[in-house]
Amino acid sequence: MAKEPKLEHSEFSGEFEDDGITVLVDIFRPAGTQQDWQMEVVSQDDDVTSWDEPFATDRDAWEEFLATVERDGIRSFLDADEPSGSTH
Repeated sequence: MAKEPKLEHSEFSGEFEDDGITVLVDIFRPAGTQQDWQMEVVSQDDDVTSWDEPFATDRDAWEEFLATVERDGIRSFLDADEPSGSTH
């Protein structure tokens, strides 16, 4: 059985609260590499939103998250009508 690679998590990763809703923002890449960053947002109900395209920097990922919250609202990560694992 193959081991899962270790991940490096960005300093921007963590809980984010807005409008009484808390989500977990996870910005990560394989540890010890200079690969692009991936981002996932996990809701309180364990709904996972992933971005298809990687980000050149962790700051780019964070800014995209903030822009999504500004544009669509924090509730966009709570869409109960879509199956878990929606993408942006």
